[in-house]
Amino acid sequence: MADPGSPTLRNIYVKAVPPPDLNKNTSWFQYPGVWTSYIVLIFFAWLVVLSVFGCSAGSAWSIVNLLHFSITYWAFHWKKGTPFAEDQGMYNKLTWWEQVDNGRQLTRNRKFLMVVPVVLYLIACHTTDYSNPWLIPNTIAVFVLVIAKFPNMHKVRIFGINADYPT
Repeated sequence: MADPGSPTLRNIYVKAVPPPDLNKNTSWFQYPGVWTSYIVLIFFAWLVVLSVFGCSAGSAWSIVNLLHFSITYWAFHWKKGTPFAEDQGMYNKLTWWEQVDNGRQLTRNRKFLMVVPVVLYLIACHTTDYSNPWLIPNTIAVFVLVIAKFPNMHKVRIFGINADYPT
């Protein structure tokens, strides 16, 4: 049996590299095709809104923008923790956005997720000719989502909203 301190066995252990993200709650966002699926889902939502409500294309984009804002704000920036017990409560005080890419800022995933609401906003505003009643809610939605994604806002709870207080 070889000595555990021998160079051959030591090299075997050094080559084993853990995956970059062990968090099951956010690791799915690393898979190829997720960005494309996200964009296709948004476009499909626009088609559904357009056909169900029978509204103009601009109104449909504004509704999709506001739905995107509502869903992503709740899922990415409000809801904390993970649905998995294996993490042993490690992420209980962190939102999904704070967990993405292990908290590293300005990664490709984070930049993509910051650009999506801006592009949705521009599409919604342009197709409604920057007119009321859609301009104000679209603008508020993009400001809230983009500000929530700034690196300086990492783990910040404005006015203590959604903060964890000791019980």
